[in-house]
Amino acid sequence: MLFVAPWAASEKLLLLAICVATLFFAVLTPPFQAPDENQHYMKALMLSEGRVLTEQRGAQIGADLPRAAVDLHAIDFPTEPTGRIQRYDRTMLARSRAADAKRPGRTFADFPNVASYAPTLYAPGAAGLLIGDALGLPRLGAFYAGRLVNALTGLVLLLMALRLLPFGRNAMLAAALLPTFAYQTGSLSPDAVINGLGFLGLALALRMGFMAASASLAGGLLLTAPLLALAKGVYLPLMAAGLRPPAGRRDARPWLLLVAMAAGAACFVLWMKFSGGSQALYHIASRKTGETMMTAPLADQLAIILADPLAYAHVLISSVTERAPVYALQIVGRFGWNAILLPLAAYPLAALMLVAGLLSGSGTAAGIGQRLWWIAIAAGVALLIETAMYLTGTPLGADYIQGTQGRYFLPVLPLALLALSPDRPVRWAPPVFAASATLLLLIAAATAYDSFWVHGFVTADGMPPHDSLIHALLLPSPRW
Repeated sequence: MLFVAPWAASEKLLLLAICVATLFFAVLTPPFQAPDENQHYMKALMLSEGRVLTEQRGAQIGADLPRAAVDLHAIDFPTEPTGRIQRYDRTMLARSRAADAKRPGRTFADFPNVASYAPTLYAPGAAGLLIGDALGLPRLGAFYAGRLVNALTGLVLLLMALRLLPFGRNAMLAAALLPTFAYQTGSLSPDAVINGLGFLGLALALRMGFMAASASLAGGLLLTAPLLALAKGVYLPLMAAGLRPPAGRRDARPWLLLVAMAAGAACFVLWMKFSGGSQALYHIASRKTGETMMTAPLADQLAIILADPLAYAHVLISSVTERAPVYALQIVGRFGWNAILLPLAAYPLAALMLVAGLLSGSGTAAGIGQRLWWIAIAAGVALLIETAMYLTGTPLGADYIQGTQGRYFLPVLPLALLALSPDRPVRWAPPVFAASATLLLLIAAATAYDSFWVHGFVTADGMPPHDSLIHALLLPSPRW
């Protein structure tokens, strides 16, 4: 394949819709109402002060930070579930903006969940925090500046991926049009960088595998693969999607891909060694019993898997089967700290959007062998995600996998959709794709605004009880 298909007008409008939705969520979402955003904020703040490695003080793992920044979460915008309706208003923002002067000094901030994450994930957020400080903004203003820079970085990575992708643009757009993508990209979460690098790594790999190699393309691969591995090592195998048998003895493209992936793996190992090579253990509430339990040491959990692989296979299958409906809800849209669901009718709409995006065609004639290879890679990465969570986020020897969320599969989704896409578009698919995606994002925006700022929401279990099917279908979960 020697050229990339030109952009259709509908594709440009859908990309614009993603950008608008992302920036809308960045501004509208209250502080720390994305999963673990409080810990991500503290990690980015630590990096903005010039420190890369965390420290351990007793049972705590984190860093010494300004008290005003720590109290932004601890006092102004806490996220601990109370079982009561929580609603935000402008007075909360005003009080927080005025509170910095009353909170001098520094205090130790504990953020063990993200202690071992590479600093490259937090560079955009840290840059935004520095910009906020340079402008003399209060801690709340700097927080939003960090969010905006992080969001713009994620959108730039998405645009680069779409421009470099040799085919399958509709598959990648469909994944990015899910409200969860815009919501997470519009937060201070490293998901903006993780998803963007996952999409970019896949685009570069496919371009290398299916188009002519160039020095700039090889350089892009050698830069992106380590960044992707440092973001989340489990996503590095996505770049194997571009591997194909050499076209001749002088075809170096497969070797360039393998070298890039090897460089990524080496960078991941070096970071783990540089950061101390130790795993930060933390307490979690068991999803089976509700008890507070400690995550398992990786080596001990791995020993359990190796001692009885068949038993782990049963744990894997049963966990995925049990959690599949939750993954489906989360990958489409579940806002707050996984507490707010869209109206239930929006989830079939999202399925229609994905199918229409899939049927809008890939733009290339891929054989069955190639498609099976892509499916095998997507399934393998999904398996790695689950196994990583069992090794690092689950109690020792548990008969279930803890902590996996649907959003973790977003970087895998474009490849899975591409593997199933026909070469040419089905006649009705492109207009249905555009209409359903636009409607879905509008519903998501209305859901977030209503749930955070108008009627409020309950964080106790994320699934408030309801007694009306009509309400559940047409209203967001806080109003069931």
